[in-house]
Amino acid sequence: MTSPLLPEASSDSVCAGATILVIDDSATIRSAAAKILGAAGYRVVVAENGFEALAKIGDCRPALIVCDIVMPRLDGYRTCALIKASAAFHATPVLMLSSKEGLFDRARGAMAGASACLAKPLAPEALLAAVRQHLARHF
Repeated sequence: MTSPLLPEASSDSVCAGATILVIDDSATIRSAAAKILGAAGYRVVVAENGFEALAKIGDCRPALIVCDIVMPRLDGYRTCALIKASAAFHATPVLMLSSKEGLFDRARGAMAGASACLAKPLAPEALLAAVRQHLARHF
């Protein structure tokens, strides 16, 4: 099923230098994630909320998405579900970020189509390990 909100993806993604879309309403988290991922050789595109992410996803064609759960207007669960409903991006791994590492967040994230749920604050090693693991599965 395709989502009318999302454009078509291109199939020329590669793992080396892969693009990662980071969606978080916190400028601090966006900046930290961009710094960690950029230093590891990834191209990083940031979005402040789910609507901005949906507007950018077609142009940046991310190989992986890191998405905060708690955001105003369009939360991470709904953002993830919209991305996963798209034929173009349904296979793109989505890593959810939660300030609470509870079973409920992981279960609800999985129901929305998330590949994993990471705890905030971001631990650089945990973020990079999860990104590498899910990119390796994707490619």
